Amino acid sequence: MDALDLLINRVSVPRLAEPAPTAAQLDVMFRAALRAPDHGQLRPWRFLTVEGEARRQLGELFVHALQAREPNVPDEAIQKARKMPLRAPMLVAVIARVQSHPKVPGSEQLLAVACAAHGLLLAAHAQGVGAVWRTGELSHDRFVADGLGLAADEHLLGFIYLGTPEGSLRRAPELDPQAFVSRWDAAR
Repeated sequence: MDALDLLINRVSVPRLAEPAPTAAQLDVMFRAALRAPDHGQLRPWRFLTVEGEARRQLGELFVHALQAREPNVPDEAIQKARKMPLRAPMLVAVIARVQSHPKVPGSEQLLAVACAAHGLLLAAHAQGVGAVWRTGELSHDRFVADGLGLAADEHLLGFIYLGTPEGSLRRAPELDPQAFVSRWDAAR
C-alpha cells in the first residue's frame, strides 16, 4: 500500500469479526507503534492484548466498574458493558506510563502514546486488518485500570479493537485542508 494513500484513506472499522490479526501482523503493528515521536526517548507506552476468554473477563471487569460507581446501575447498561469487549476478536489496551522528567512534561508523554496508538492503527490498515480506537467512560475509570494491573503512574488511553472487517470499508470524508490551516503573520 502506498504510504500517502494509507495516511489519507485510513478509516476506523467498527464492525469486526474473526479472525484476529496473526502474530506476524501484530508484530508489524507494534513495531510501527514504537516509531512514534518520543521526546527524551522515554518510551512512555505499554500495551496489553486481550483475546479469547480474556475478553469475557474484561467485560466482567467493566460490569464491576459500573457497579462500583453506581450500585443501582440499570441492567441494560450492565449487559452493554459485558458485551463491549466481544465486538472484536482482539483488543489492545493502550497505556501511558507518565514519568517525571525535567524537560518532558506529562502532556507530551501522553501525546507520544497517542501517536503510538495511531501508528498501530495505520499499520493495521496497511495490512488489511480492521481497527477502531474506542474510549469512553470505562477507559478513564480507575477501577478498570487497577483491574488491568496498571500502576499509579499509568493511564489507560482506550482500547484498539482489531479483527477482520465485516463488509466493505467506508470512504474517508474529503476534507479541505484550507478549512483548518491559516498563516500566522507576526506583523499584525
